[in-house]
Amino acid sequence: MRKFNVTGTRIPEEDYMVDISGKIAQIKKLIDNRCYFTINRARQYGKTTTLSRLHKTLSAEYICARISFQSMGDEEFASPEKFCLSFMQHIQEALQFTDVDKDYADKWLDKNVTTFPLLNRHIRELCKNKKVVLMIDEVDRTSHNRVFLNFISMLRDKFLLRKESMDYTFHSVILVGVYDIKNIKLKLINEGLHTPAEVEGKILNSPWNIAVNFDIDMSFNPTEISTMLNEYEADHKTGMDITAISEEIYKYTSGYPFLVSRICQCIDESLDKDWTVNGVRKAVRILLDEKNTLFDDVFKNLENNKELNKFIYELLILGAFKPYVNYDPVVSTGDRYGFFKKQINGSDRVAISNKIFELLMTDYYIAKDLRDKKQITGVLHTDVIKDGKFDMELCLRKFAEHYSELYNQKDLEFIERECRLLFLSYLKPLINGQGFYHIESEFTDLRRMDIVVDFGRDQFIIELKLWRGEQYEREAYEQLLGYMDSKKALTGYLLIFDFRKESNRHTKTKWIEINGKRIFEVIA
Repeated sequence: MRKFNVTGTRIPEEDYMVDISGKIAQIKKLIDNRCYFTINRARQYGKTTTLSRLHKTLSAEYICARISFQSMGDEEFASPEKFCLSFMQHIQEALQFTDVDKDYADKWLDKNVTTFPLLNRHIRELCKNKKVVLMIDEVDRTSHNRVFLNFISMLRDKFLLRKESMDYTFHSVILVGVYDIKNIKLKLINEGLHTPAEVEGKILNSPWNIAVNFDIDMSFNPTEISTMLNEYEADHKTGMDITAISEEIYKYTSGYPFLVSRICQCIDESLDKDWTVNGVRKAVRILLDEKNTLFDDVFKNLENNKELNKFIYELLILGAFKPYVNYDPVVSTGDRYGFFKKQINGSDRVAISNKIFELLMTDYYIAKDLRDKKQITGVLHTDVIKDGKFDMELCLRKFAEHYSELYNQKDLEFIERECRLLFLSYLKPLINGQGFYHIESEFTDLRRMDIVVDFGRDQFIIELKLWRGEQYEREAYEQLLGYMDSKKALTGYLLIFDFRKESNRHTKTKWIEINGKRIFEVIA
């Protein structure tokens, strides 16, 4: 019986898999055109699985040598001699599992080839009149090594000579990793392996500037997710609404391959096959409470990169506008880690790539930044939760009351800047374990933040806004109503922070009805 797999390469015979044949066809076009390129995507983004599927697709037409630097230790990069021998041995072993004859595979390992000039000649002889595709996985594991850089430079030189019909070399080369080899200088700096001055002195030009851009979308759209659920449904006959479930999974994951598979695994193995929209939300709660290697990487990258950390804090918590500029090194780094996407509504601004990452990062800032600051406490689960139902009106009333009691005029500078964080730190323990929130970062700005709270089967739409006058209050109604329409919600909540010195310190609350929809407004 097949299962959902979130560790290692996915195998169609053993695992439920998204149909990525369309993506494979696009990659094959690059290979048919004899391109050299890098597939660089974030951790657990399906790179190795894609490489496996591509290998099988190409095997009828090409000689595919698929190797990985994961199994090569530092010792094998210690000298050209050791690298050449190890590289040839890996190719020979890889070809033993293809349809090429054994004699050809064995020719790849020649113990007399101990220098790059000799390896150059060796590759020329073995690639003459043959279409050999070289695939190297985990290529950035040792990409800081000079021996590796010399190897890449050799491949580049052979590629250029082939274009002039002056050499034979690999038909196509695919390097797979998190970092783009063309940006290797940035990797060296980020990992602390060299100071910028040292790097600039040693590596002035990219060793991989012959590579074409790889712009194929490797995330899964709802239609692609449904292909995996169709396979599952054929086996289990659950009666699920495949379209609705696919769209709900996509809503939280934006198609990040690991997150898609993990949600499905949770539903199948931990939630008694609750293939409903609410089941997806339960799976998200399970996912957010666990430790896994992807989340470990998220937090590690936030801790190790101060500029990126500050950028995301300002984006998520302060609502700052961050333009999406490809050549901004912070944006580029966030892209590489799978943190960012360009806002989908047409504006060139940065948004967090998926809602699960939004939740993870927001919880990280709540725990980190409010540890030693004033927090609104004293509100209990029993105050706002009755018979498994969350009373959002009472929750907002109590927040406003405690807020007015706790903070005074001297706190305004902090509150105006971080009022969002204050509210979220208040909300999180109340819904923790039974619900969760997510920030609509694509609509967040300095004056506005949309928050969606899922609790059980209920969903609450909340807009946080800073007071800027009655005109802005009317605009807040319109914005909230528009967002409620997009969520098909009849009830919404508006929390306004009023920082006017002359304003009355008492909390103001009211229900209003507009076009058949109800809004509960709190002005704190």
